[in-house]
Amino acid sequence: MTHHQHIRRAAEDDVPELVRLRSLLFENLGGDFFNPASAGDDWRDALARVLKQKLTEDDALILVVDGADGLAACGIGTIEQWFPGPHSRNGRIGHVIGVVTDPAYRRRGHSRAIMKGLLDWFREREAVRVDLTASREGEPLYRELGFFDHPDPTLCWRP
Repeated sequence: MTHHQHIRRAAEDDVPELVRLRSLLFENLGGDFFNPASAGDDWRDALARVLKQKLTEDDALILVVDGADGLAACGIGTIEQWFPGPHSRNGRIGHVIGVVTDPAYRRRGHSRAIMKGLLDWFREREAVRVDLTASREGEPLYRELGFFDHPDPTLCWRP
């Protein structure tokens, strides 16, 4: 990942800033699905705990770009072991989660650099497919990088 000069792996010191950037993401997505009025702040503590844990695990990669004070941008890649099939020789499915740039640092190529770093990592780890849910703002970049419409509709269920 040396050819994307300004990106680096996140460290434990970055966790508060990662929480701040992820909360920006949910404010942008808005609506009751992503940002329910009842949420409170407990999710931030839970997020900080999971981020700290994922920093040390090899099924996740958190990339960041430094700003003047704090982080300018971040993005997370994870790989899950699913079940192999004719469409998925090893069942290793990647996910891109929460690529977000602080408003003060937008339009400088940070998301693109993070995505390229994540895609290199997915290739190294032999992911057979990488899924993401695009925001309207992010969609043109993802399509330019080769992402396409999934053949199945995305559905979800909440217990």
